[in-house]
Amino acid sequence: QVQLVESGGGLVQAGGSLRLSCAASERTFSYYAMGWFRQAPGKERESVAAISRSSTRTYYADSVKGRFTISRDNAKNTVYLQMNSLKPEDTAVYSCAADLASGIFTVSPNPENYDYWGQGTQVTVSS
Repeated sequence: QVQLVESGGGLVQAGGSLRLSCAASERTFSYYAMGWFRQAPGKERESVAAISRSSTRTYYADSVKGRFTISRDNAKNTVYLQMNSLKPEDTAVYSCAADLASGIFTVSPNPENYDYWGQGTQVTVSS
């Protein structure tokens, strides 16, 4: 059982920045592709970014390209999401997820590919 705990959410003004962290309980963290997803009230969950096991490949949703950066530190069992130039439409609950069956270069925006999920952290961007 992999436990994922997000942190770093909060309230920020438009144009500001936040850095989300997701700490994993497993020492085999480096074997998992990781993803960040978000869900706003009344909307479906959407993929934000994903990163392969060795950070060689990344994926970004078009809506966040150039503003968000996903990274990971396998020594710390942690994946990060640096969010810059935040917009009110970025307001959502952000969750990280682990894909245990990933190949070394796998990145996936499909939430159905992910096996474990964190509880989520709220990000609110005021205008």
